[in-house]
Amino acid sequence: MIPFISQLAKNEQVLWLQALNEALPSESIVLADDVPHNQKHLCTLAIVANPDLETLSQFKNLHWLHSVWAGVEKLMATLQTSTIKVVRLVDPMLSQTMAEAVLAWSLYLHRDMPTYARQQQKTQWLQQAYIPASQRRIGILGLGELGCVSAMQLKSNGFQVMGWSRSAKTLAGISTFNGDSGLAEMVAQSDILICLLPLTPATKRIVNTTLLNKMPEGSSVINFARGGIIATDDLLKALDDKQIKHAVLDVFEQEPLSSHSELWQHPNITVLPHISAPTNMNSACTIVADNILQYRQTGQLPACVDKTKGY
Repeated sequence: MIPFISQLAKNEQVLWLQALNEALPSESIVLADDVPHNQKHLCTLAIVANPDLETLSQFKNLHWLHSVWAGVEKLMATLQTSTIKVVRLVDPMLSQTMAEAVLAWSLYLHRDMPTYARQQQKTQWLQQAYIPASQRRIGILGLGELGCVSAMQLKSNGFQVMGWSRSAKTLAGISTFNGDSGLAEMVAQSDILICLLPLTPATKRIVNTTLLNKMPEGSSVINFARGGIIATDDLLKALDDKQIKHAVLDVFEQEPLSSHSELWQHPNITVLPHISAPTNMNSACTIVADNILQYRQTGQLPACVDKTKGY
C-alpha cells in the first residue's frame, strides 16, 4: 500500500489518485487518511503533492517520497534533518511546456507588447523601433533541465542566448557562465533576464538591487522560478527608477497573490497566476509509475534530491 499525501483540495486528490492507480495497477495507492492506523508502519514509500508534516509524521517508517511536482523546496525545508529521501518529478513534457512559456513571454517583451498595450489605452498610434532577435541578448539563470530546453528554444528563434549555473556547464550554441563572477558578467549583458533557478538558501533573493543595477538600463526580468528568487522591494525600486523597464512575474512568495498587493496595479509589471509550466497529470503519473516499478524490480532509488543543494 502506498499513501498519497497531499494538501490539495479533495476533488484534486481524487483525480490524482485515479490517475496514479491507472498508471500503476500493480500497487494499491490510497489517500493517506484511508490507510488503517495499524498499517501505517508498513508503508516505506509515499507519493506526495505538497504534503503536511503532521500527516507525514504518522508514517513512521517512510524511506522515500516521490513528488508529483518538480518544485520541492517547501518539502525539503520540512525534511532538512530527516533521513527520508525525496525524488522530485523530472518530466520532459514539463520542460517543453516551460520552454514554450519562456519563448512566448520573451517575445512579449522583445516586441514591446507592454508599451503597445499602454498606447492602446491612450488611443495612441505610434510604431516603436524594431530590434531583430539576433540583437536581443537573453540571459537565463539556471541551466537545469528547464533552463537548457528553454535556452535551445530561444536560440532556435534567433536570439543571443546566455546561461548561468553555479557549476560550469556547456551547451551547444549558448554562452555559459558560472560562479559569482560569471553571474555578474552575464547579467551585465542581458536585455532580458529569465529566472529558472530552484529556490534554495543560496538562491533566495539572488535577484536584488546589486544584481539589477548590473543589468543594462531599460532591460526586463521574467520570473518563472519561485517568488523568493527575487527581492520584491528591490525590483519595485528598480522599476520605479527605470533601471528595469518591465517585469513578468508568474510566481510569488505568497500564492495566490493578495488582492492588496501593489504588484497588481504597477504599470510595468505583468502578473500571471503561476501558469508558466503546469504539471501534466497523465505524464507525471506515468513517470512516477515507471520509477516505482524500477525500484520494485531493482531496489535502486531514482535520483534523489541533494539536501545540501535543495535540488
